Amino acid sequence: MKNIRRIETVWTHRPTVEGAGVHLRRAFGFPHVPKLDPFLLLDDFRADDPAKFIAGFPWHPHRGIETITYMLEGTVEHGDSMGNKGVISPGDVQWMTAGSGIVHQEMPKGDAKGRMGGFQLWANLPASHKMMAPRYQEVKSATIPEVKADGGAKVRVICGKVVGATGPVRDIVTDPEYLDVSLPAGGSFHHSVPAGRTVFAYVVEGAGTFDPERSPFAHAAEGERYFDLQRECLCREGQVVLYGTKGDSVSICAEGGPLRFLLVSGKPLSEPVAWWGPIVMNTQEELEIAFEEYQNGTFLKAR
Repeated sequence: MKNIRRIETVWTHRPTVEGAGVHLRRAFGFPHVPKLDPFLLLDDFRADDPAKFIAGFPWHPHRGIETITYMLEGTVEHGDSMGNKGVISPGDVQWMTAGSGIVHQEMPKGDAKGRMGGFQLWANLPASHKMMAPRYQEVKSATIPEVKADGGAKVRVICGKVVGATGPVRDIVTDPEYLDVSLPAGGSFHHSVPAGRTVFAYVVEGAGTFDPERSPFAHAAEGERYFDLQRECLCREGQVVLYGTKGDSVSICAEGGPLRFLLVSGKPLSEPVAWWGPIVMNTQEELEIAFEEYQNGTFLKAR
């Protein structure tokens, strides 16, 4: 792993309110397209006040994307237009491929202390799969391998491969990798990533260096608040670290205490994105058709 990727940009999540009044932290979303292609959105919905999440996400449609929900605390009850029902508990993952269209609801509940939290990631589908049949990959916590890597890293492998362990989520079009990595103080994690793939990290807890050379990233986008890595080397909780496309590995070290982060990668689609609300297509015409179908009752292609 000699050719280590350099950081391109770093930014901090922004508070927002979605659904029927769920307060969350948006790590990235519409303004960042297409920087994280094939990924569209990442929400951090951790909270300890039920008033800020109990109203949940009542019935709403999706088309053209995949939503990946990873729970840390509390539960989320879900149901959909195909009759599926279930509960996602701490450590569980729901990988939902909306494809041609689905209508569902997600209703969070706190644990015994009123805490609820996790992450939802949206991944785009290529034009060739936008209208595929909807499907789920329901992943219980016990089926997600947890491995130890050099440097003291503890890694939950949701999707991808680490130290010979393969995550339970498979057969995804964009060939993603989704890792939950925990490091002790002073620990490190070195991981291979194929050249050309989009790679980002989201800092869940603690602080660390995500570029061993601690150099400034390449550029800063207008309207974003970035920091200069020459003055402030550490990336902290709530920040997104987007890597450049050159290189075949990443190297992360915990500084000053334990560090936990999500490390995600995928193959860029390099296709146009037409996005409005919960529906993501390739053209404005396709978006208009989707919303017209939703209004006239022909949105659902599979039941």
